[in-house]
Amino acid sequence: MKLLVVGGGGREHAIIKKLRENPAVETIYALPGNGGIAADAICVPEIGAKDIDAIVAFAVEHRVDFAVVAPDDPLALGCVDRLHEAGIPCFGPDAKAARIEASKVFSKNLMKKYGIPTADYQVFDDPAKALEYLRTASFPIVVKADGLALGKGVLIPQNLQEAEAAVKSIMEDKVFGASGNEIVVEEFLTGPEVSVLAFTDGTAIAPMVSSMDHKRAGEGDTGLNTGGMGTIAPNPCYTPEMARLCMDTIFLPTLAAMRAEGCPFKGCLYFGLMLTAKGPKVIEYNCRFGDPETQVVLPLLKTDLLTVMQAVENETLGDLTVEWRNGAAACVILASGGYPGHYEKGKVITLPTSLPENVTIYHAGDTLTAEGHLVTSGGRVLGVTAVADTLVEALQDAYTTADAIDFEGKYLRRDIGRRALAAARN
Repeated sequence: MKLLVVGGGGREHAIIKKLRENPAVETIYALPGNGGIAADAICVPEIGAKDIDAIVAFAVEHRVDFAVVAPDDPLALGCVDRLHEAGIPCFGPDAKAARIEASKVFSKNLMKKYGIPTADYQVFDDPAKALEYLRTASFPIVVKADGLALGKGVLIPQNLQEAEAAVKSIMEDKVFGASGNEIVVEEFLTGPEVSVLAFTDGTAIAPMVSSMDHKRAGEGDTGLNTGGMGTIAPNPCYTPEMARLCMDTIFLPTLAAMRAEGCPFKGCLYFGLMLTAKGPKVIEYNCRFGDPETQVVLPLLKTDLLTVMQAVENETLGDLTVEWRNGAAACVILASGGYPGHYEKGKVITLPTSLPENVTIYHAGDTLTAEGHLVTSGGRVLGVTAVADTLVEALQDAYTTADAIDFEGKYLRRDIGRRALAAARN
């Protein structure tokens, strides 16, 4: 089989490595891929993830048997729709279903209409009316740009002055472009956060192992929000009882709501949950695999990934038992100094000559020079994932390998998994 994976980050590398386990897979193309992915797939760096015309033309020309569209932008732009029109089976939602992430207004209104628990909210398309509302609000409060914003469109003002700055930045200065034409202002929820990715064919659903992300740049959850500085799985806060409750009150009602709205969701649906004192609530939906959650969840998958993805595409997921291995996984992100702000590129990366069997390095932001050297090209450069019987062992192995990797300006958080270990003890 010839496969095509759209995207070029750590998430895509994790997907590609898992797809390669299927003996029927002969070739995987990565569009655009990256320097490290080139060891596992044929990278096509000249075709970007948002160049839908070029992606479809490439898939047709190379007679691709199955495609996986991983990032949010091409999903929202209708990449799956176009591939299907060209007769190519693929994994991922169509553009109508991808609105569950691409429009915060759509997803919040969906939850309200169908009684899915989420934070109370208001929608504004006029900055003056938003400010008028905020002057009567209690803080902290959450301000979200409606559209996609590279995971950075959520601000949490602690006071009115910060709220005014948030509204000005999103709606007037257009820091996120047209994504900020509308905003959602919602109550600030508290409690443990849980990420649950789920395979779904629109009707059947197979939740993956739960995980815990670490969004802030600094230790102790301080500093700016990032795309994620590390993850662990499973999340100890997500008990079997909580999983059953979420299935009944959130997961199945969400799928039913999408079907009722005429946009059934097929692909990977990400549930960002807050376990509040009043029960689990949805913070956000994503229409795709999370990054770096994928890097700890897929290594725990026992069932063949391509088989699962084909069952989703063929709407036969209900006939398949998706199995997971026991144990734990931990991923530590190695970032460029200065990320998520300004950072330098082109720093030579030195990797260990050999790795323990239970450790994988996922490449996110690097490129190969003409001389064959791996150099940094992004904010999040590498993700080091270890799988072990316990979270303590997984973290120890991930950090040992992370410390054996070198590039100028390398930084990482030393407290990945600390909250999870504390929660497990309690």
